Amino acid sequence: MNLKNKQEIIKKYGKDAKDTGSTAIQIAMMSKKITELTEHLKSNQKDFATKRGLLMMVGKRKRLLSYLKSQNLDEYRNLIKKLGIRG
Repeated sequence: MNLKNKQEIIKKYGKDAKDTGSTAIQIAMMSKKITELTEHLKSNQKDFATKRGLLMMVGKRKRLLSYLKSQNLDEYRNLIKKLGIRG
């Protein structure tokens, strides 16, 4: 993930250009990394270190999503719809 991709995610999901730490942006960036690692693991099945990192990222994203759901249900629903996760 390069700087250009991060800036696009911030523009799409953030409140302003300097909003880099909000929950929605963290989840969106993590989802992008998860898709990249998933593609990597399709061609490198025996890369167990990457697999472990991927599983840890999925767990962290799950925790962030549950936090967002408890704080702001409407934002949670919009985010999962935009990202195309959970159904």
